[in-house]
Amino acid sequence: MDESMVGIMEIVGPILLLIALVWLVMQRRSSGKTGRTEQATRELYAEEERRRRDGTDTAED
Repeated sequence: MDESMVGIMEIVGPILLLIALVWLVMQRRSSGKTGRTEQATRELYAEEERRRRDGTDTAED
């Protein structure tokens, strides 16, 4: 009986881990955080471009 439990754990354990990892990846992708991040990046680039055109940026060489 002990050997059969180990065999079941060796099969079921990785399957459960895979299911948990897939669920986690799907949750992170559907959270909508990516859209907010991309919008913030666009705003940052627009601000930098505005400062560059106005001549108020600080260029470091």
